[in-house]
Amino acid sequence: VYSSRFLRFDLFSVSPPLVKVIAGLPIVVIPHSENWEGLDLSAGSRSEFRVGEDFVKANSDEFPWLLTLARWACLPFTIAGALFARAFAREVFDSEWAGFCGLLLWCIEPNILGHSALITNDVACSAFGLGATWLFWRWLKQPTWERAGIAGLVFGIAQLTKMSWLMLFGLWPVLWLLWLWCEPQQKQSQNPVSWRKQACQLAGMLVLGLYMMNLGYAFDGTCKQLKKFDFVSSMLTGLDTPGEVGNRFRGSVLGELPVPLPEQYVLGFDLQKKDFEYWPRKSYLRGEWKQGGWWYYYLYGLWVKVPHGIQLLWLLAVFVPLWDWRQRHLGRPTLLGDSPCSGRDLLVLLAPGVCLFVLVSAQLEFNEHFRYVLPTIATLQVFAARLGRVFEPVGETAIQSQTTVAPA
Repeated sequence: VYSSRFLRFDLFSVSPPLVKVIAGLPIVVIPHSENWEGLDLSAGSRSEFRVGEDFVKANSDEFPWLLTLARWACLPFTIAGALFARAFAREVFDSEWAGFCGLLLWCIEPNILGHSALITNDVACSAFGLGATWLFWRWLKQPTWERAGIAGLVFGIAQLTKMSWLMLFGLWPVLWLLWLWCEPQQKQSQNPVSWRKQACQLAGMLVLGLYMMNLGYAFDGTCKQLKKFDFVSSMLTGLDTPGEVGNRFRGSVLGELPVPLPEQYVLGFDLQKKDFEYWPRKSYLRGEWKQGGWWYYYLYGLWVKVPHGIQLLWLLAVFVPLWDWRQRHLGRPTLLGDSPCSGRDLLVLLAPGVCLFVLVSAQLEFNEHFRYVLPTIATLQVFAARLGRVFEPVGETAIQSQTTVAPA
């Protein structure tokens, strides 16, 4: 409600504003009460919890209905994710059935289904992260300015869902270089787009994504000098104790540089980093409480919180193509047919989700909330959708089925 009504993003800055604003829109247009006495915007403050309690007390009778409206407003995020999953699976595996399976697997996965009804960032992060990856892959397949522009727009929206996708600014250039390096020599000679032009398109894509991120914050504090921030994480203050206010860049050349990010995005990142440096609560796993976390916490979560049937599909998506490879060399029929999906296609599909999983697992100060790895589950659901090719009519592809005309 705070972000939707005032277009300010300094409350609960650890999360970008897209989901908060969308969830708050139906509330600000209907009668309700507000109490901002607990609002504290000083450096390092997390007053969103006090403000939230005050809001519930001020709307004690109407709050269940207000919460329901806010949750309904977030449902389009999961619909977008389902459509992205269908489109990505259909195109990367060249199969209408694979596309249907991608849609189905998104819709039936319990973790995605459960969090779709909550006002959290993770389903939106999964949906638009998947959509951005699909559009980036389409640009790699056919690098044009139009495709680069569309990918950049969705990439920017993904940045407004959660800070997890900040890593794509570094990962996408690496994937592009690997894509070029792994490109067959024959395709290189047929590709009319030079690597220099592709580099310009990629740079434009990333700049457009950065612009969209700043636009989502209404350019609040964009290009503020680094020395003018008040940080609280030891990494950015240079102090030994997390929570102390400071700035290690003051008095240095780096401190004079403008930061091309929204001010509250930078402060939210700093506040999140402070939590990773010191978290007062203990973590829990399998009957054990301890200060800190476990490197295998989210791996264990995948085992106990994802249905074994879906886990089996993930394994089959790995081993069935290996079986087909053996059958093909023996001159026997295959299960998935002649799929055009190459190793570099799979690399682009899987890399963002896998990298996010590794980054989240590496944060060992505390372990909470399996939802942090929902984007990885979304990626694996699309990967498992390749099994839909089993049902594809022999010799038919998604493109052929779309262009086939019935005889008169």
